[in-house]
Parts: sequence; structure tokens; C-alpha cells
Amino acid sequence: MKKIVLFAAVAVMGMSVHAQEFRFGPKVGFAMSTLKIDEKQDDLGKRNMDPKYTFYVGGMAEYKINDNFGFQAEVLYSPLGAKEKIDGVDAGVVFVGEQTKVNLGTLLVPISAKYFITEGFSVAAGANFGVILTAKQKTVFGSDFLSVDVDGEEGEVDIKDDIKKLNIAPFVGVEYMLENGLFFDARYSLGVSNLSNDNSGGKVTNSFAQIGVGFKFGGN
Repeated sequence: MKKIVLFAAVAVMGMSVHAQEFRFGPKVGFAMSTLKIDEKQDDLGKRNMDPKYTFYVGGMAEYKINDNFGFQAEVLYSPLGAKEKIDGVDAGVVFVGEQTKVNLGTLLVPISAKYFITEGFSVAAGANFGVILTAKQKTVFGSDFLSVDVDGEEGEVDIKDDIKKLNIAPFVGVEYMLENGLFFDARYSLGVSNLSNDNSGGKVTNSFAQIGVGFKFGGN
């Protein structure tokens, strides 16, 4: 009886080890980022800034526990942020336009749990832990043909002291992987962290969508 139990335990352990699978590799992609501002933060009131279209690049590691469940961790870099164009701002003499671009150089560490519907198709849910490395804003007054920078020739201002360093954004996503390891994924991250250091109690959040491609090495 003991031999049968021991054999069964070894067999179960063998199946568990066989089910475990580790993969890793690079990934790159396209990102669409926006900033949401509340009425306490800005005189223009509550609004969503226009999307900024940018990129991301980095690597991922996936640990598959069994045929259906796994975990994934990534390290990515993406220059997130947003932009805004406002027409008809009263400059005191004439009405001119205002264009603003915010660039947040962000190191992203997404961690997620994955459910594999099939061998190649999976859904995921997790959180993006973003560390903002750089934060700059450029504002230009004028039309597309004639413009004046607000601050010097470049018009770009370092706003790192005005922005908090940590951006936490829960996300959901989907992924499809081919048999050779090439995969495609898409996800949406909802910004929940207040990035504003303003003492007025205002709130600024950064949300973003990503579509990417990568390659996984390893596996059984």
C-alpha cells in the first residue's frame, strides 16, 4: 500500500513539473496615453487631455503553473503623457491658441495573472507599477503657422517636482501566441494614482492602452 501511495505521489509530482513552463523574451509596441485632470487642478476645469501616441520597449518573463494558469512580469520603458490644443485663449489683446504637450518618461513594471483559454490564447489581469523618471511640459501660444514658446527657445519646462514618482494602473489584456513563440498582445491600464504634487488638492491621473508584439524563448 505504501509503495502504491509513494508511486502515486511521484507521478503527481512528475506531472506538476511537466506542467510548469518558463518563458522569457523581448517585446515592443504602440501606446496611446492620456491625462485626466479634475477641476481643482486647473482653471480650465475637469477634462481629459488629448491622447499622445507613443511607443514602449522592454522584456517579459512568464511562468506557467499548469495548462490554464500562469504569472507574468515585465520591465518596459515608455514616454507616456498627453497633449492638448485649446483655441480662443484670451491673451489680453487678441485671441490666440494654446498647445501643450506633457511627456512622462516612465519605467513600467507590469505584474499579472494569466488564464489560458487555449494553448496560445490567454487573458490577463494585473497592475502596472510605473516609476516616472522624467517629466517635462511644453506650452506654445499661437497658431500652427506662427507660434511663440512660453519659456525660452525650446519652451520645455521640467515639471518633475510637480509630479509624483509612482503611477499605479490596474490593467486587463489579451494575448495570442503562435507555436514558434511569436506573440501579440493588447491591454488597457486605468490610472488610479494621483500624480499631482499640488497642495490645492487637485488630481491628475495617467491611463494608457498598449498594442504590442514580442517573442518568447524557453518552454518545454
